[in-house]
This record gives sequence, C-alpha cells and structure tokens, in this order.
Amino acid sequence: MRPFVLAVAGGTASGKSTLADAIKAKLGSRALSITHDLYYKTAPPKLGDGRLYNYDHPDALDSILLAEHLGDLKRGQGVVLPRYDFVTSVQVLNATPVEPRPVILVDGILILAEPILREHFDFVVFVEAPDDVRLGRRVRRDTTDRGQTLDYVLDQYLDTVKPMHDEFVAPSVKHAHIVLDGTKPVDGLVETVLKRVRGKCENCGGGGSVCDGPGDRLLVDCPRCEGHGHTFRVLP
Repeated sequence: MRPFVLAVAGGTASGKSTLADAIKAKLGSRALSITHDLYYKTAPPKLGDGRLYNYDHPDALDSILLAEHLGDLKRGQGVVLPRYDFVTSVQVLNATPVEPRPVILVDGILILAEPILREHFDFVVFVEAPDDVRLGRRVRRDTTDRGQTLDYVLDQYLDTVKPMHDEFVAPSVKHAHIVLDGTKPVDGLVETVLKRVRGKCENCGGGGSVCDGPGDRLLVDCPRCEGHGHTFRVLP
C-alpha cells in the first residue's frame, strides 16, 4: 500500500508547523515529516538597492525536487532530503536519507500554490489565523529564536511576507479539504484532523457495496459517491 500524503498549509506563523509537529508526535514512527523549508534554493548575494530577498515567492523554493521526492516515496523508494542553512542562505543537497512511512506529512506556506505538489496530496489541511496574531508570533519567533532585529522583521513582513501571502498563500485555501483555526489549542486540532482521516464514507457508510472502503485503502473522495464522503481507514 502506498503512503498517504497529508499536507498542512497556511500563512506564516499561522500554527501550521505546530500542527504538523503535533500530528507527527501522535503518529510516531508511522509518519515521515517533510517541511517545504528544506527546499529553499541558495539565495543570491545581498541585493544592493536595499531590497530584501523574497523568501515568500514560490520561485524561492525547489518545488520540482520536492515533487520528485514525493513521487519516489509514494512508489516505495527512499530519498535523500536537502537541508537549508538559514545562517549562510545555502541549500545543502543530499543531507538526510529517509525511507517511506505509511503517512507522509508535508507542511509549508506555499505547498498549495504549486500544482506539481498538489497532485501528490491525498488530504489537505489549511491553518489560518488573523494577520495581527501571525505578525505578533513572527516577531516573537524571529527576534527570540533567529536573532533578527525588530526593524528587519517588520521590513521583511511589509516588503515580501504580507504581499506574497495575499497573492499566493491566502488564495490557495481553496485547495484545502478542511480549514482550521490556528488560535485554537493544538491538541483539539490534531483530533479534528485524525477524525476526518479515520472516518467512513458519509454517503454510503464505507460498507464496500458502493465505495472501496472500509479496508486498508485510503482515498480522499469516495470513488463511486462523487466526492460525498471519504474512506480513510489507515490511521488507527
């Protein structure tokens, strides 16, 4: 049985990575977690006109490589994940070898903006939070954990983060199966996601007479019920 790919998307500091990490912790060794951040391309030399490098545009990430890795993992093949050094702004290829797991978690702000990635996702969660909440979280994170100045964080947010969110991230919510509130306790969000991917088809009950459930197969849409329900059965 091929792995089930669960995508967790949302804007910066929305709570998506926290949710993805919590789902991974819940599933343990049954899940492999991959973040889109690993696939940042090496940044060019500092721009001389005062502009900040745009890490929030889809072109900043090697989504083609991530799509290739997801395809290999779904075929049962191991891959070697890259790593991005945020200190030197350099992508390190062939950094971490991994093997397929029953569930592959993919998270990132731009994963739904790329059609070549969306085609690999079996179920998509979008985590949203108000702009002021996300900005506050980002300021706290980047000044405390990443050593950035408040001025830098605010300039980056206004120059690239917010415009790219409005252009690419926010519209991509239309590709999600469920939208969750990133201000809510994460334990409850985890249970909401797992409940959805455990459920039988809402239309035919997953009894097997109409759809393919309720065995070990995991499908987003009931193939004979025209998307009325789901037959997710692989997560205990």
